[in-house]
Amino acid sequence: MPRVKRGTMTHKRHKKVLETTKGYWGGKRNLFKTAHEQWMKSGNYAYTDRRNKKRAIRSLWIVRINAACRANGMQYGRFIEGLTKAGVGLDRKVLAEMAVLDPTTFTQLVAQATSALNQSGEPAV
Repeated sequence: MPRVKRGTMTHKRHKKVLETTKGYWGGKRNLFKTAHEQWMKSGNYAYTDRRNKKRAIRSLWIVRINAACRANGMQYGRFIEGLTKAGVGLDRKVLAEMAVLDPTTFTQLVAQATSALNQSGEPAV
C-alpha cells in the first residue's frame, strides 16, 4: 500500500479558514485554532442575526403603524383588530409603507377599521 501524505489538504483547509478570518482581531486572524473557533462562532452569530434582523424590521413596521394610528386617534391593537374584522388583508410591511408615504389612504383605512369595530357592537376608543 502506498504512503499517503496529507499535508496538501490540511494546508488548503487551513488557508481557506485563515482567508475567511482576515480582518479579525489579534490571533483570531492568523492562528488556525483560534481562527477556526472564531469562524465557527461567527457563523452562528450570522445565522441567529439573520433571524433577529427580521424581528427588528417587523418591530419597526409596528412602531410606524402605531405612530400613524395615534396621529389619527386610534391605538395600534384596536386598528389591527378593526382591519381584521373589516376583512382587510394588508400585512404590516404594506401598512407601514402606507403610513409613511400615503397618509391619506392610511386615514381611510383607520376610518374603515373604526367602522368595522363600531358595527361589531364594541365601544370605539
